[in-house]
Amino acid sequence: MKLTIISGRSGSGKSTVLHILEDRGYYCIDNLPASLLLSLAERVSSEASETTNIAVSIDARNLSSDLQRVPAIIGELEQNDLHTEIIFLDANSQTLLQRFSESRRKHPLSTDTIGLREAINKESELLEPISLLASLSLDTSSMSLHQLRDTIKNQLIGGEDAGLALLFQSFGYKNGLPLDADIVYDVRCLPNPYWDTALRSLTGLDSEVKVFLDSHEEVQLMYDDIRSYLKKWLPQFENNNRSYITVALGCTGGQHRSVYLCEKLGESFAKKIKNVQTRHRELGILGNA
Repeated sequence: MKLTIISGRSGSGKSTVLHILEDRGYYCIDNLPASLLLSLAERVSSEASETTNIAVSIDARNLSSDLQRVPAIIGELEQNDLHTEIIFLDANSQTLLQRFSESRRKHPLSTDTIGLREAINKESELLEPISLLASLSLDTSSMSLHQLRDTIKNQLIGGEDAGLALLFQSFGYKNGLPLDADIVYDVRCLPNPYWDTALRSLTGLDSEVKVFLDSHEEVQLMYDDIRSYLKKWLPQFENNNRSYITVALGCTGGQHRSVYLCEKLGESFAKKIKNVQTRHRELGILGNA
């Protein structure tokens, strides 16, 4: 049996993830009090249920004292040989503000004296004990509903029993660092195709840009160094019970250099790792390597 805990700030996509897992045969419970996790696990185990996968959503509607106890509860579950993973979803505060404004929903922590922005910030503090334990962290700031569904299907469901799930993500520094990155590489020092007017409107997926970057020795050196580091250390992460790793590469706009390197690294590691995806944040593209 596997227990998947879905958590994150309100408006980040928890309900969507829970629905996806339910469609895939998970037994799902929304807004479970954290204090009942042990009882749930004991009941399912004692009844010899055919249910092998359980997903529960735990959020800031819990008592703050229960949220503080989550690390200890997870420790007890793992001592009882229950495979537990935590998926933590988040988005930047401005995106969450916009989502609540557009949906006209009330934030669960907002009151007559606590405004929306303050409630969003308070939620981060309450959920910190869970976020620090996350097996997989997802930044949904720039994701559409369909992209979130594809990400969950590829990284979580598609990666079941398949070993390490590896995601290479390109991004533009001008739009900020991705919140869900485990390892970040800054490739802004490399030659920039943007300054070639013939390449400016293209991306790192186009052959003309690939030819340009292939022609520069420092680009190949950067690629070789990143590949060597990951080849050496990814097995150590996996041996330390890491199921998901997100490697982010950033250039100025997230259009040329970072896209090119993500694709090239994805192709290389896909030869040895079963579950490898690439995501290009600024291009809105997610795919298998």
